[in-house]
Amino acid sequence: MLRLPGRTALAKALVAAVLVGACAAQAVAALAPHVPLLLAATALSLVVEGVLYRWQRGVLTVFAKAHADITVRHVLRDLLLVVGLLRLGEQDRETRYAAIAAGLLAFYALHCAIQAVSVLVRRTRTLPVVTRNIDASALRLSPAPPALLRRPGHRLLVFGLPATAGLAATAATGGTRWAAAGVALSLVLALAGLIALSLRLLPGRRPADEREVLDWFDAWLAEYRPTVGLYFSGGVSSAYQAGMWLEPLAGLDARPVIVLRERFMVPKIAATDIPIVCLPKVPTLMRLEHSTLQVLIHPSNSGKTSQVLRIPTIKHAFVNHGESDKLSSCNPYAKAYDEVWVAGPAARERYALAEVGVEDKDVVEIGRPQLDAVRPCAGPPAGRRTTVLYAPTWEGWDGNPGNTSLIAAGENLVRALLADPGVRLLYKPHPLTGSVDPRAGAADRRIRDLIHSANRSRSAPSEELARLTAQLNRLTTDGFRPAADQAERMLAQSAPEPGRSEAVARVTAAWEEAYWASLPEGEHRVVDDARPSLYSCFNVSDLLISDVSSVITDFLASGKPYAVANTGDLTEEAFRTAFPTVAAATVLTPDATGVPALLESVRHPEKDELAEARAELKLRLLGPAEPPAQERFEAAVRALCAAAQGHRGRTAERRETGLPGQRRQYAPRVTAPAAGPPAGAVPRS
Repeated sequence: MLRLPGRTALAKALVAAVLVGACAAQAVAALAPHVPLLLAATALSLVVEGVLYRWQRGVLTVFAKAHADITVRHVLRDLLLVVGLLRLGEQDRETRYAAIAAGLLAFYALHCAIQAVSVLVRRTRTLPVVTRNIDASALRLSPAPPALLRRPGHRLLVFGLPATAGLAATAATGGTRWAAAGVALSLVLALAGLIALSLRLLPGRRPADEREVLDWFDAWLAEYRPTVGLYFSGGVSSAYQAGMWLEPLAGLDARPVIVLRERFMVPKIAATDIPIVCLPKVPTLMRLEHSTLQVLIHPSNSGKTSQVLRIPTIKHAFVNHGESDKLSSCNPYAKAYDEVWVAGPAARERYALAEVGVEDKDVVEIGRPQLDAVRPCAGPPAGRRTTVLYAPTWEGWDGNPGNTSLIAAGENLVRALLADPGVRLLYKPHPLTGSVDPRAGAADRRIRDLIHSANRSRSAPSEELARLTAQLNRLTTDGFRPAADQAERMLAQSAPEPGRSEAVARVTAAWEEAYWASLPEGEHRVVDDARPSLYSCFNVSDLLISDVSSVITDFLASGKPYAVANTGDLTEEAFRTAFPTVAAATVLTPDATGVPALLESVRHPEKDELAEARAELKLRLLGPAEPPAQERFEAAVRALCAAAQGHRGRTAERRETGLPGQRRQYAPRVTAPAAGPPAGAVPRS
């Protein structure tokens, strides 16, 4: 099927065509010569360059791949102006413009020199370890150079503008003083930029070198003595997978740490008081082997996970970022970990049936400690509105048409819900929606349009919500200026002020309450920001409609009704058999004909025939309510820490007796304390 280009693609193509056309017109005007056309084409090309850098940066990549980057375009623009000036008539113009041409050449030479020095400065400021919530003042970090000096495109446009404007003014007036003045000013700006960047390379103004940083990191490990960590590696949109384990990790009676692998992930992790270290290179990562770190929990699998699994002194537990009936919830990769921590008996059975190599003795049921934020069902919908949360999952990697309901059923479900005047719809799509199948992205956009069209009013943020938003932003961000680089952020993100995490939790709760209160009665909402959270949506919803995903498992903590869309080729009976999490759900067909009856059962609990089944399924999926999940999580951590300490002790004994042992040639730099708290339970400072 032929796909028509979207408006964004057409806009990019139009802007690119205008820039190419302006360049062609400038070339024609320079050769003619035709001064008005030359000036107009030059001005238009400069305006389009500004548009590209402000709104259409994707087009810049296309030009760069075609070997027409900003430097080539700017040189061509100035060259055509010089050609135009030379063809305007006077015989001695070659001599008169020789100095101007030499000045232009010197300017572009300075531009190249600035770029070379900029690369050197960036390398000196790219540290082997990036941190948050750790005092890094000893590393001689400083604010980043101005962004203008670090970005070649912006720099060339700004520094070269006087020269281009001077050449254009000379073409219009015939006076060479304009061109000379413009080129001279560009030379001065470029020289000043080069000097400013070069000063950053002086020994006293450089940050600590790699050796110093690694020694500092080793000293921090020895002083902080971490015992439990969360290891995470992934893409930008996957940060939520680590985020859901921040509170359970912070609630441990231990010294937690978060270990990341990608530099861009450091600012993506939600606000937390837990120290964060990013170790991009494998040799740096391996320094953890000589630390007091005993256990790492893993909320996701990634290609880089295998690197940290090679550390023999650390025990590893896979906790996943959610549990569902999908194959990803019993991935064969899980057998690489020392233990697999699951919510309840259903997950244990899932691994046994999958026969992927995970032994039952290595499966530990800990519940879902993060679900403490989900409030239990308080009865039928209060008020005149029934709040329905439609939270479809994404299309997945395997191309299974039943993964997401968006493509086959999404619009039908939304239309059926919007047709009921007593429904308030909350639509929360998965962050990865449309990343694999464009049809899912197109369906998502159409659903958003339906919701926006159905809203007869628009809510204006209340003063209280605006105040809380500003307060929450101050607590969860560090107010970095746009030009800040990683080194500057690392310097600013030192140890958080005492009580910040409690303040964030308190203000977040107040913000969510104010957010829901600010919505006009019955207004539908697309929820695609980090706030409000999924669990906050659970708490205000009376009904969930979703797909086979971990959202169902988490929603069962509320005990409220839920429905699942069957968009595959299975019958309802086969669908329920294939996916146990659907056992207590209302199954909806792609045509959404069952939506009215579903809403009726939600509004009248006496018609709800699945309440008992939901309670039983909740127990199977999430485990018992007592002891609380956080306590079970902490007990699992203590037990695995004890196993790690036992392994270290046996290794040390073999080393002392001369028996062969793994990596016996490397002695740990940090030894365990002679006396102290129980295994894995190091008191907070």
